[in-house]
Amino acid sequence: MQRRKDNKGRVLKDGEVYRKSDGLYMYRWTAKNGKRHTIYDATLEGLREKEEKIQHDLAEGIRMPECNLTLNDLFELWRKNKVGLKEHTFANYVYMYNRFVRDEIGMMKLKDIRKSDIRSYYNGIVRNGKMALNTLETVQNVLHQVFAVAVDDEYIRVNPTDGVLTAIKAAHQYETPKRHALTLPQQQAFLNFIKKTPKFQHWLPMFTFMLGTGCRISETVGLCWGDIDFESGFITIQHNLVYHDHEVGGCYFTMSTPKTAAGKRAIPILPEVRKALEQERTNQQELELVCEYEIDGISDFVFLNRFGQPQNPQTVNRAIKRISVAYNEAELEKAEKEKREPQLLPPFSCHNLRHTFCTRLCENETNLKIIQDIMGHKDISTTMEIYAEATKEAKAHSFANLNGKLGISV
Repeated sequence: MQRRKDNKGRVLKDGEVYRKSDGLYMYRWTAKNGKRHTIYDATLEGLREKEEKIQHDLAEGIRMPECNLTLNDLFELWRKNKVGLKEHTFANYVYMYNRFVRDEIGMMKLKDIRKSDIRSYYNGIVRNGKMALNTLETVQNVLHQVFAVAVDDEYIRVNPTDGVLTAIKAAHQYETPKRHALTLPQQQAFLNFIKKTPKFQHWLPMFTFMLGTGCRISETVGLCWGDIDFESGFITIQHNLVYHDHEVGGCYFTMSTPKTAAGKRAIPILPEVRKALEQERTNQQELELVCEYEIDGISDFVFLNRFGQPQNPQTVNRAIKRISVAYNEAELEKAEKEKREPQLLPPFSCHNLRHTFCTRLCENETNLKIIQDIMGHKDISTTMEIYAEATKEAKAHSFANLNGKLGISV
C-alpha cells in the first residue's frame, strides 16, 4: 500500500495529513471514549512534537477529550465534591478564589498552565500589593487542592503549584512572622491601664479571661455561661463563634466545633478568671444587658457588646489597638516628665494574648502534655516550640542573676 507524502516527498505517518490548500499539517487521533480529535501545525516537525506529547499523555492515561477544561471548570468540580472542611474555612477558600483567581488565571486551560504561570501570577499579586505573602498561603491552599483533583482525575500529570509558594517566599526573603508574647511587665501595664481608665474598664473582664485561660478569640466570644462550672472549677471549650464578613447576604455569625479533637478541652478556673467572670455578670446586670441574640440555637453568650450581641473578633482587636495607643501616649508623656525611658506596648492582637498565657504557663509548668491539653494544641511540636522559647528566656534571666555568685572570679 502506497504511503501518503507531503509536498517535499516525506512519508507521512498514520493519522498525518498534508493539506495542499493552505500548506498546513494535520494529525487526527481517536481518544479512549471514541471521539476524534485534530491538531494542526505549519511544519511537519512541529506537528510531530505535538503528536509525541499526545501519545505520551495517552500512554500515561491523561484524559485528552477534556483538554479544553479551564481552571474555573476544575474549581467548580472541586467545590461541588469537597468535604471535610469546616464551613468557615470552605467559605474563605471560595471567597479568595472568586476574588483573586477566577478573573486572573481562571479562564486558562488546564493543559496550558505551567509552574512558571503560577509563579508569575503569585509574583504579580505580591508585587502589586494585592495581598501579603502570608495571606497568599490561602490562595495556594485552594489552588493546590483544585490542581490535585486534576491530577487524580488524569487531566494533567503534575500539580503546577507544587513548591511554587516556597520558592516565592525564598525569593522575597520571607520568614513566617513569629507571634511574640507580652512580657510580664507589659501584660501588667496593659491590664492596669484598662483598670484605671474609665472608658476602657468594660474590657477588663474579657482580657483578664483571655490572659488567664489562653482561649482563642473565637472560643472567647463563643463562650456561654453553660460552659462554665463554677462549682467544679472548670470551663469547657466545645465550640467557636465564627464571624463571616465576605459572604453573599452580608455579615453574620455561625457556631462551629473546634477544628481538631484537641480543641475540645477543660480549663481550670483561676481565682482571677473567676473574679473577672463574676464582674462581667455584675456589669451586665447593672446595665440590664441580656443576650437575646441566638446563633444556631445558642443565646447565653458571656461576653456581650452594648447591644446585647456577642463580641465581634475584629472589634476586640480594634479595642486592643485603641487601648495600646492610648497607653503609649500616656506613657510617653509620663516618662518625659519623670525623665526616664518609656516602657511602651508593642503592636499585638488577640492571638498574642493566647501566646502570652502559654508563655506564662510554660514558665511555671514543666509537664508538656498538661500545657498541650490546656492550650488545645493538636501537635505537641507547637507546644514544645513555645516552651523552648519561654524557658530560653527564663534560663538567660537565671544566669544573669548568677553573675558574680559562682565563686569563679579570679
